[in-house]
Amino acid sequence: MKAIVVHRYGGPEELKFEEYPDPVAGPEEVLVRVAATSVNPIDYKRRAGKTQDFYPIKFPGLIGVDVAGTVLTPGSGVKDFHRGEQVFAMAGDAYAELCVVKAASLARLPAGLDLIEAAALPLVTTTGNQLISLGTAIKTGQTVLVTGAAGGVGRSAVFTAKQRGAFVIAGVLKRQVGDAASIGADQIVATDDETAIDSLPLVDAVADTVAGKTAEKLISKVKPGGVFASVLGPPQNAGKYPSIKVVPVYAAPDSKVLAVMAEAVRDGKLRIPISRKFPLSDAAEAQAVAEKGAGGKILLVT
Repeated sequence: MKAIVVHRYGGPEELKFEEYPDPVAGPEEVLVRVAATSVNPIDYKRRAGKTQDFYPIKFPGLIGVDVAGTVLTPGSGVKDFHRGEQVFAMAGDAYAELCVVKAASLARLPAGLDLIEAAALPLVTTTGNQLISLGTAIKTGQTVLVTGAAGGVGRSAVFTAKQRGAFVIAGVLKRQVGDAASIGADQIVATDDETAIDSLPLVDAVADTVAGKTAEKLISKVKPGGVFASVLGPPQNAGKYPSIKVVPVYAAPDSKVLAVMAEAVRDGKLRIPISRKFPLSDAAEAQAVAEKGAGGKILLVT
Protein backbone atom coordinates (compact mmCIF):
# COMPACT_ATOMS: atom_id res chain seq x y z
CA MET A 1 0.00 0.00 0.00
CA LYS A 2 0.92 3.67 -0.23
CA ALA A 3 1.30 5.51 3.05
CA ILE A 4 2.84 8.56 4.64
CA VAL A 5 6.01 7.19 6.23
CA VAL A 6 8.14 8.94 8.85
CA HIS A 7 11.82 7.94 8.98
CA ARG A 8 12.98 10.48 11.55
CA TYR A 9 11.60 13.31 13.66
CA GLY A 10 11.51 16.74 12.08
CA GLY A 11 9.42 19.15 10.05
CA PRO A 12 6.61 18.42 7.58
CA GLU A 13 9.23 17.49 4.96
CA GLU A 14 9.80 14.26 6.91
CA LEU A 15 6.40 12.98 5.76
CA LYS A 16 7.19 10.74 2.78
CA PHE A 17 4.54 9.26 0.49
CA GLU A 18 5.88 5.80 -0.33
CA GLU A 19 5.28 2.07 -0.30
CA TYR A 20 4.75 0.44 3.10
CA PRO A 21 3.82 -3.14 4.04
CA ASP A 22 0.10 -3.87 4.07
CA PRO A 23 -1.26 -4.33 7.61
CA VAL A 24 -3.14 -7.50 8.51
CA ALA A 25 -6.15 -7.67 10.81
CA GLY A 26 -5.60 -9.84 13.87
CA PRO A 27 -8.23 -11.30 16.22
CA GLU A 28 -10.97 -8.79 17.06
CA GLU A 29 -9.57 -6.34 14.51
CA VAL A 30 -10.82 -5.05 11.16
CA LEU A 31 -8.83 -4.11 8.07
CA VAL A 32 -10.27 -0.88 6.64
CA ARG A 33 -9.64 0.60 3.20
CA VAL A 34 -9.16 4.24 4.12
CA ALA A 35 -11.23 6.84 2.28
CA ALA A 36 -9.92 9.74 4.36
CA THR A 37 -8.09 10.68 7.52
CA SER A 38 -7.50 14.09 9.09
CA VAL A 39 -4.76 16.27 10.53
CA ASN A 40 -4.76 16.65 14.31
CA PRO A 41 -2.25 18.46 16.55
CA ILE A 42 -1.15 15.12 17.99
CA ASP A 43 -0.09 14.09 14.46
CA TYR A 44 2.33 16.94 13.87
CA LYS A 45 3.54 16.87 17.47
CA ARG A 46 4.44 13.20 16.99
CA ARG A 47 6.16 13.95 13.68
CA ALA A 48 8.20 16.68 15.35
CA GLY A 49 9.26 14.40 18.21
CA LYS A 50 7.40 16.37 20.86
CA THR A 51 5.62 13.26 22.17
CA GLN A 52 8.47 10.76 21.90
CA ASP A 53 8.69 10.28 25.68
CA PHE A 54 5.17 8.88 25.87
CA TYR A 55 4.00 8.32 22.27
CA PRO A 56 7.06 7.60 20.12
CA ILE A 57 7.23 6.58 16.47
CA LYS A 58 9.03 3.33 15.72
CA PHE A 59 10.92 4.21 12.54
CA PRO A 60 10.08 3.81 9.78
CA GLY A 61 6.54 4.32 11.01
CA LEU A 62 3.14 5.80 10.40
CA ILE A 63 1.01 8.38 12.18
CA GLY A 64 -2.64 9.42 12.11
CA VAL A 65 -5.59 8.92 14.45
CA ASP A 66 -8.79 9.47 12.47
CA VAL A 67 -10.01 6.98 9.91
CA ALA A 68 -13.09 6.74 7.72
CA GLY A 69 -13.43 4.06 5.10
CA THR A 70 -14.80 0.68 4.08
CA VAL A 71 -14.41 -2.69 5.76
CA LEU A 72 -12.08 -4.85 3.70
CA THR A 73 -11.37 -7.84 5.93
CA PRO A 74 -12.79 -8.62 9.38
CA GLY A 75 -10.31 -10.48 11.59
CA SER A 76 -11.10 -13.68 13.45
CA GLY A 77 -13.77 -13.30 16.09
CA VAL A 78 -15.32 -10.23 14.45
CA LYS A 79 -19.01 -10.80 13.88
CA ASP A 80 -20.45 -7.27 13.87
CA PHE A 81 -18.70 -5.90 10.79
CA HIS A 82 -18.75 -7.18 7.23
CA ARG A 83 -16.88 -6.47 4.02
CA GLY A 84 -18.12 -3.36 2.26
CA GLU A 85 -19.63 -1.58 5.27
CA GLN A 86 -18.75 2.09 5.69
CA VAL A 87 -17.14 2.75 9.06
CA PHE A 88 -15.08 5.30 10.99
CA ALA A 89 -13.06 5.34 14.20
CA MET A 90 -10.19 6.54 16.29
CA ALA A 91 -7.32 4.27 15.37
CA GLY A 92 -3.58 4.41 14.70
CA ASP A 93 -1.36 4.56 11.62
CA ALA A 94 -4.20 6.15 9.67
CA TYR A 95 -2.15 8.12 7.12
CA ALA A 96 -2.31 5.18 4.73
CA GLU A 97 -4.46 3.44 2.15
CA LEU A 98 -5.16 0.60 4.60
CA CYS A 99 -5.59 0.69 8.37
CA VAL A 100 -6.22 -1.92 11.06
CA VAL A 101 -8.78 -0.90 13.66
CA LYS A 102 -9.93 -2.64 16.81
CA ALA A 103 -13.47 -3.83 16.20
CA ALA A 104 -14.54 -2.42 19.58
CA SER A 105 -13.45 1.06 18.45
CA LEU A 106 -15.25 0.95 15.12
CA ALA A 107 -18.60 2.62 14.40
CA ARG A 108 -20.81 2.31 11.35
CA LEU A 109 -21.29 5.48 9.37
CA PRO A 110 -24.73 6.97 10.13
CA ALA A 111 -26.97 7.11 7.08
CA GLY A 112 -26.78 10.55 5.49
CA LEU A 113 -23.28 11.39 6.72
CA ASP A 114 -20.59 11.85 4.06
CA LEU A 115 -17.84 9.22 4.37
CA ILE A 116 -14.98 11.60 3.55
CA GLU A 117 -16.18 14.30 5.92
CA ALA A 118 -16.68 11.72 8.68
CA ALA A 119 -12.88 11.55 8.92
CA ALA A 120 -12.96 14.94 10.67
CA LEU A 121 -14.95 13.60 13.59
CA PRO A 122 -13.46 10.72 15.60
CA LEU A 123 -10.76 12.36 17.72
CA VAL A 124 -12.25 15.83 18.21
CA THR A 125 -15.82 14.77 18.96
CA THR A 126 -14.79 11.94 21.27
CA THR A 127 -12.36 14.22 23.10
CA GLY A 128 -14.91 16.99 23.52
CA ASN A 129 -17.53 14.57 24.77
CA GLN A 130 -15.19 12.94 27.28
CA LEU A 131 -13.83 16.30 28.45
CA ILE A 132 -17.36 17.05 29.67
CA SER A 133 -18.75 13.64 30.62
CA LEU A 134 -15.63 12.19 32.25
CA GLY A 135 -13.63 15.35 32.99
CA THR A 136 -16.05 17.90 34.40
CA ALA A 137 -18.93 15.47 35.10
CA ILE A 138 -21.12 18.57 34.81
CA LYS A 139 -24.77 18.23 35.85
CA THR A 140 -28.06 19.86 34.95
CA GLY A 141 -28.23 23.42 36.18
CA GLN A 142 -24.49 23.83 36.69
CA THR A 143 -22.30 26.27 34.77
CA VAL A 144 -19.29 25.27 32.70
CA LEU A 145 -16.87 27.46 30.78
CA VAL A 146 -15.40 25.81 27.66
CA THR A 147 -12.14 27.33 26.41
CA GLY A 148 -11.25 27.13 22.74
CA ALA A 149 -14.94 26.74 22.04
CA ALA A 150 -14.54 27.60 18.35
CA GLY A 151 -12.35 24.54 17.75
CA GLY A 152 -13.55 21.02 17.01
CA VAL A 153 -12.95 19.74 20.55
CA GLY A 154 -14.45 22.87 22.07
CA ARG A 155 -17.58 22.73 19.90
CA SER A 156 -18.05 19.09 20.84
CA ALA A 157 -17.66 19.96 24.51
CA VAL A 158 -20.23 22.77 24.27
CA PHE A 159 -22.69 20.42 22.57
CA THR A 160 -22.19 17.69 25.17
CA ALA A 161 -22.55 20.09 28.09
CA LYS A 162 -25.78 21.48 26.67
CA GLN A 163 -27.09 17.94 26.22
CA ARG A 164 -26.41 17.39 29.93
CA GLY A 165 -28.50 20.44 30.84
CA ALA A 166 -25.66 22.77 31.82
CA PHE A 167 -25.40 26.52 31.36
CA VAL A 168 -22.50 26.86 28.95
CA ILE A 169 -20.12 29.78 28.51
CA ALA A 170 -18.09 29.59 25.31
CA GLY A 171 -14.59 30.98 25.67
CA VAL A 172 -13.23 32.21 22.33
CA LEU A 173 -10.80 34.86 21.08
CA LYS A 174 -12.06 38.39 20.46
CA ARG A 175 -11.80 37.90 16.70
CA GLN A 176 -14.04 34.82 16.96
CA VAL A 177 -16.87 36.35 18.99
CA GLY A 178 -18.92 37.27 15.94
CA ASP A 179 -18.87 33.72 14.60
CA ALA A 180 -19.38 32.06 17.97
CA ALA A 181 -23.16 32.51 18.03
CA SER A 182 -23.52 29.33 15.97
CA ILE A 183 -21.68 27.22 18.55
CA GLY A 184 -24.82 26.87 20.68
CA ALA A 185 -23.57 28.21 24.00
CA ASP A 186 -25.67 30.30 26.41
CA GLN A 187 -23.02 33.00 26.76
CA ILE A 188 -19.83 33.98 24.94
CA VAL A 189 -16.72 35.48 26.52
CA ALA A 190 -13.48 36.65 24.90
CA THR A 191 -10.73 34.88 26.79
CA ASP A 192 -8.14 37.40 25.55
CA ASP A 193 -10.10 40.29 27.08
CA GLU A 194 -8.92 40.85 30.66
CA THR A 195 -11.95 42.97 31.56
CA ALA A 196 -14.36 40.32 30.29
CA ILE A 197 -12.58 37.61 32.26
CA ASP A 198 -12.50 39.70 35.43
CA SER A 199 -16.26 40.26 35.23
CA LEU A 200 -17.08 36.56 34.92
CA PRO A 201 -18.91 34.98 37.87
CA LEU A 202 -17.49 31.85 39.45
CA VAL A 203 -18.36 28.66 37.55
CA ASP A 204 -18.79 25.05 38.58
CA ALA A 205 -16.25 23.82 36.05
CA VAL A 206 -13.87 24.81 33.30
CA ALA A 207 -13.41 22.49 30.32
CA ASP A 208 -10.06 23.54 28.91
CA THR A 209 -8.73 22.93 25.40
CA VAL A 210 -6.09 25.67 25.15
CA ALA A 211 -3.85 25.56 28.28
CA GLY A 212 -1.19 28.29 28.75
CA LYS A 213 -1.93 31.72 30.21
CA THR A 214 -5.64 31.39 29.49
CA ALA A 215 -5.89 28.31 31.68
CA GLU A 216 -3.88 30.00 34.42
CA LYS A 217 -6.34 32.91 34.44
CA LEU A 218 -9.48 30.82 34.33
CA ILE A 219 -8.70 28.35 37.10
CA SER A 220 -9.29 31.29 39.46
CA LYS A 221 -12.86 31.45 38.16
CA VAL A 222 -13.79 27.96 39.40
CA LYS A 223 -15.81 27.72 42.61
CA PRO A 224 -14.12 26.08 45.60
CA GLY A 225 -14.82 22.38 45.20
CA GLY A 226 -15.30 22.80 41.47
CA VAL A 227 -13.48 21.11 38.60
CA PHE A 228 -10.85 22.24 36.12
CA ALA A 229 -10.69 19.56 33.41
CA SER A 230 -8.18 19.84 30.58
CA VAL A 231 -7.02 17.87 27.57
CA LEU A 232 -3.64 19.60 27.80
CA GLY A 233 -2.66 19.04 31.43
CA PRO A 234 -3.04 21.21 34.55
CA PRO A 235 -2.29 24.93 34.54
CA GLN A 236 1.16 25.77 35.91
CA ASN A 237 -0.44 27.64 38.80
CA ALA A 238 -2.82 24.82 39.78
CA GLY A 239 -1.02 24.40 43.10
CA LYS A 240 -2.35 27.79 44.20
CA TYR A 241 -5.91 26.43 44.09
CA PRO A 242 -5.96 23.34 46.33
CA SER A 243 -9.76 23.43 46.59
CA ILE A 244 -10.13 22.97 42.81
CA LYS A 245 -10.18 19.41 41.47
CA VAL A 246 -7.87 19.30 38.44
CA VAL A 247 -8.73 16.46 36.04
CA PRO A 248 -6.57 15.52 33.03
CA VAL A 249 -8.53 14.03 30.14
CA TYR A 250 -7.00 11.69 27.58
CA ALA A 251 -9.42 10.65 24.87
CA ALA A 252 -10.08 6.93 24.52
CA PRO A 253 -11.93 5.32 21.60
CA ASP A 254 -15.63 4.87 22.30
CA SER A 255 -17.72 3.74 19.35
CA LYS A 256 -21.04 4.53 21.08
CA VAL A 257 -19.98 8.09 21.88
CA LEU A 258 -18.67 8.52 18.34
CA ALA A 259 -21.95 7.34 16.84
CA VAL A 260 -23.96 9.78 18.97
CA MET A 261 -21.69 12.70 18.10
CA ALA A 262 -21.71 11.83 14.40
CA GLU A 263 -25.50 11.69 14.35
CA ALA A 264 -25.55 15.17 15.90
CA VAL A 265 -23.30 16.39 13.08
CA ARG A 266 -25.50 14.73 10.47
CA ASP A 267 -28.61 16.31 12.00
CA GLY A 268 -27.08 19.79 12.07
CA LYS A 269 -26.98 19.99 15.87
CA LEU A 270 -23.18 20.08 15.92
CA ARG A 271 -20.87 21.51 13.27
CA ILE A 272 -17.20 20.63 12.91
CA PRO A 273 -15.86 23.03 10.26
CA ILE A 274 -13.66 21.56 7.52
CA SER A 275 -11.27 24.09 6.01
CA ARG A 276 -9.46 22.11 3.32
CA LYS A 277 -9.01 18.71 1.72
CA PHE A 278 -5.67 17.44 0.44
CA PRO A 279 -4.67 14.21 -1.29
CA LEU A 280 -2.94 11.87 1.14
CA SER A 281 0.24 12.31 -0.90
CA ASP A 282 0.27 16.01 0.09
CA ALA A 283 0.30 15.33 3.84
CA ALA A 284 3.44 17.43 4.30
CA GLU A 285 1.75 20.51 2.86
CA ALA A 286 -1.41 19.79 4.83
CA GLN A 287 0.45 19.61 8.12
CA ALA A 288 2.36 22.79 7.34
CA VAL A 289 -0.96 24.57 6.78
CA ALA A 290 -2.45 23.07 9.95
CA GLU A 291 0.48 24.18 12.10
CA LYS A 292 -0.07 27.78 10.99
CA GLY A 293 -3.72 27.57 12.07
CA ALA A 294 -6.19 26.52 9.42
CA GLY A 295 -9.41 27.58 11.14
CA GLY A 296 -11.02 24.18 10.61
CA LYS A 297 -10.24 20.53 10.12
CA ILE A 298 -7.93 19.50 7.29
CA LEU A 299 -8.70 16.18 5.61
CA LEU A 300 -6.34 13.83 3.77
CA VAL A 301 -8.18 11.91 1.07
CA THR A 302 -6.76 8.66 -0.33
